[in-house]
Amino acid sequence: MAHHQPASGPATEPLPQTREELLALHRETRRRRNAAAHGSPEHVAAIDLLGRIEVEVARIERAMDPPLV
Repeated sequence: MAHHQPASGPATEPLPQTREELLALHRETRRRRNAAAHGSPEHVAAIDLLGRIEVEVARIERAMDPPLV
């Protein structure tokens, strides 16, 4: 029976909780993605992190009063 370790790394690290910090992380992550070889583990990880960041930004923006559109 295989024993699975919990995932660790960027995909499981908590994200910043302010829109400004998330947007800064998004810019940094885009630079990392663009610098990585296409299809490499670094490229794939950056794409996954970008998705997580975008979901958090959308969540924060929906909660604003009035919401950003």
